[in-house]
Amino acid sequence: MQEKKDGSVYAPKGRAQAVCSPGEFPVGVIGLDHGHIYGMCNGLTEAGAEVFCVYDPDPAKVAAFRERFPGAAAAGSREEVLSAPVRMIATAAVPCDRADVALAALSHGKHVFIDKPAMTTAEQIGALRRETEKTGKRVFVYYSERLHVEASVYAEKLIREGAIGRVVQVMGWGPHRLSEPSRPAWFFEPERYGGILTDIGCHQIEQLMFFAGAKDARIIRSRVGNYAHPSHPAFQDFGDCMIECDNGVTGYFRVDWFTPDGMGAWGDGRTLITGTDGMIEIRKYIDLANSAEGDHVYYADKAGEHHLCASGTCGFPFFGRMIRDCLDGSNTAMDQAYTFRVMELAIEAQQQAERCSWTEG
Repeated sequence: MQEKKDGSVYAPKGRAQAVCSPGEFPVGVIGLDHGHIYGMCNGLTEAGAEVFCVYDPDPAKVAAFRERFPGAAAAGSREEVLSAPVRMIATAAVPCDRADVALAALSHGKHVFIDKPAMTTAEQIGALRRETEKTGKRVFVYYSERLHVEASVYAEKLIREGAIGRVVQVMGWGPHRLSEPSRPAWFFEPERYGGILTDIGCHQIEQLMFFAGAKDARIIRSRVGNYAHPSHPAFQDFGDCMIECDNGVTGYFRVDWFTPDGMGAWGDGRTLITGTDGMIEIRKYIDLANSAEGDHVYYADKAGEHHLCASGTCGFPFFGRMIRDCLDGSNTAMDQAYTFRVMELAIEAQQQAERCSWTEG
């Protein structure tokens, strides 16, 4: 499936499980610069939301989006979406512009669902923190590598049930396929996409902290490099980071743009969780040279060794929880302080990163 080979258009689908009545949770969309918006809207509509309207300055992008979500009216401006009778604004604008969309949405009394990286500077995080406190509205971030992966949801269940004891370390691998010809110019400009540790590293930091059960963490060391793309000297095709959580759990992750053309998925994303009584390995999108299907969970506990394919077992509960949190004023999907802290740590890791000394540039 072509979608699975290209992460920029990969949009998981799950089973419909509405948590609200028809028309109760209309959503407006602003900014179609990344294909993640399709996964975001899939999750929302499967949970009962309605994509009410959409705006992007590129009519071709709007037309393509409306083929997938025909109920969405094409708006003539951003302001038209902001003023529409919607409860939430979803955005996958250029990363450096996402916070501006979110601030405008909050000031119009809307909740916000932002593709990662949701912010690219500490100043943006500060402004959004202040606006959420002022308006009482919520900002959610699409950390899809955990929220839209059933194997990760199943691993959460195992940890919650105590299958591996107390978590002591989490390690993550986030390789991606570059698909260079299809990438827009902003993709190669760090000031616009945020740098590799802000962009795809935030996925890994979120997973690490979540599986660790942590509320905070500190960056021990981080590195970035450009090993193979001299035609884009400012681009970073490799990054890694060591982290220590506030509860003592340690972590390490590596991200890169080196998925080979022969692999059947856009990246062999994996997470390895070590506990006092066992371990879990999540193989998210492919089981290399064994199965083209994703959502594999391998784990060992006191009873033995286990393997299962988690696809179809637990769905994607985040989206329904997010909708209910907006409707009920509850806090079940993702804590607001945690959401911002993840992005803050990703930006810190990016800013503190050492340059791998022998890479290009």
